[in-house]
Amino acid sequence: MTNILITGGSRGIGYELVKQFAADANNYVVVLSRNIEKLEQLKLECAQHYQSTIQLYQVDFNSPSLNQELQNILEKENKHFHTVINNAGVLINKPFTETTTADWQTVFTTNVFAPATLIKEVISCNNTNEQTHIVNISSMGGFQGSVKFTGLSAYSASKAALANLTEVLAEEYKNTNIKINCLALGSVQTEMLQEAFPDFQAKVSAKQMAKYIYQFAITGATLFNGKIIPVSVTTP
Repeated sequence: MTNILITGGSRGIGYELVKQFAADANNYVVVLSRNIEKLEQLKLECAQHYQSTIQLYQVDFNSPSLNQELQNILEKENKHFHTVINNAGVLINKPFTETTTADWQTVFTTNVFAPATLIKEVISCNNTNEQTHIVNISSMGGFQGSVKFTGLSAYSASKAALANLTEVLAEEYKNTNIKINCLALGSVQTEMLQEAFPDFQAKVSAKQMAKYIYQFAITGATLFNGKIIPVSVTTP
């Protein structure tokens, strides 16, 4: 049995990604997200189409008690997680001078601090004799030298921080069974993209990107560690 932990499964890429893993009866899938109603819908869909049961937990990644909540979940599950995908994210689109300190805190807490906290707790609970592949979902907006867009200062900066965290942690754990990589995604037709760019139509669907992430999550650790990999056709 392969154990998978995915954050942000209530919509977009995360929603499709959970279905990719749930389609394999050998996978045990745990999903963390703020929107429990959407997760219940996802659980029903997985049961109907794949006869698969996924485990759901409602988690607010901006909660001051996130550390304890994650500890409680991992203690309850009491499993080694072979694959961890930090997919949850938040995007605030505002001119730089109108982006408040609270906005910066919200974006960095969800996009950087929460993944770092989850990684720390998983490493603490996991069996050091088994392999773990951690995949951080970043953005081309945080990829050095890529095209940048006005209004996304906090979002892009947070995704750049997540990418750099990936490199640092991969170096720290390079002599262990833990492999950590980062996928910098380009434009994908999701609710988040539509909120940021209402008139833009991406060439890649959430389902298409989820298929790629799925394959990378299960095979990427054999060839990559500490890599920031751009996955982009367009950056909008």
